[in-house]
Amino acid sequence: MADKIFNWCSISLSGRRETSALPNARFPYWSFTKTVIAICALKLSEAGVIDLDAPLAGEAFTLRQLLMHTAGLNDYAQIAEYHRDVAANQLPWPRERLLEAVLAQGPLFTPGNGWCYSNVGYMLAREHIEAVSGKPFAHWVAEFISLPLELHSVELATTQAQFATLHWKAAAHYHPGWVYHGCLIGTASDAASILHALFCGKLVSTATREQMLMRYPLGGAIEGRPWTECGYALGLMSGRVADGVRAIGHSGAGPFCVNAVYHFPDSEDPMTVACFTEGSHEGVAEYYALNLLRR
Repeated sequence: MADKIFNWCSISLSGRRETSALPNARFPYWSFTKTVIAICALKLSEAGVIDLDAPLAGEAFTLRQLLMHTAGLNDYAQIAEYHRDVAANQLPWPRERLLEAVLAQGPLFTPGNGWCYSNVGYMLAREHIEAVSGKPFAHWVAEFISLPLELHSVELATTQAQFATLHWKAAAHYHPGWVYHGCLIGTASDAASILHALFCGKLVSTATREQMLMRYPLGGAIEGRPWTECGYALGLMSGRVADGVRAIGHSGAGPFCVNAVYHFPDSEDPMTVACFTEGSHEGVAEYYALNLLRR
């Protein structure tokens, strides 16, 4: 497992930082982008710009429900044509085609009465944030995260040319538009710094962070992954992994690489770890993150 890891970074609350031999390599953050979307939503909520609990125009669900995956929306994970076209290196579908294909499957449950992971839900969450605030998501990433934390590698990828600059050659054949809620790219160090800042109180207030950590319980172990008990908060997976260790953060997966960005709050020196590896199974990166904590 270890020989597959190309880059990682760990940061402890005491200030100790370690990183791998490729500190400047950049990677797709995949679904760790959801954590950043949630942070931006909560920052705008703090400022009174956005209401997390108001139903979206013409919809029965709220922004909070979208961020927690409790809106009842289906997803494109089960659409065979989607995976076929991604594998064939086709250009992304127009947003309307994707949304129509997902909505044709019908809602899974009434909002607030169930849980289902939905990338489309986060697409709608991002669009709502942009519509209400009048500014694009990339603007808020810069204002709330990159500029105050002085992170220079993080950007929102919208073109294949941007993906061609990433560490793995396979990235050049993938269009980030297939990630409909948006895909941030950056170094492992900057990914760890984002999550670490959240738990150090540098991004949102303590009260807002506690609100962000309120989770929907999902149950026990996940096959092939270290989770023994898990739930989902606002843009954050949250639960316990092997040996009962508490973990909070997000994993991500794409056609050619995976990542795990997690904070371990109960260790003697609480640590945040970001791991990136080739392949398509998130469990590989998650287990490696846990191994770094133990080390």
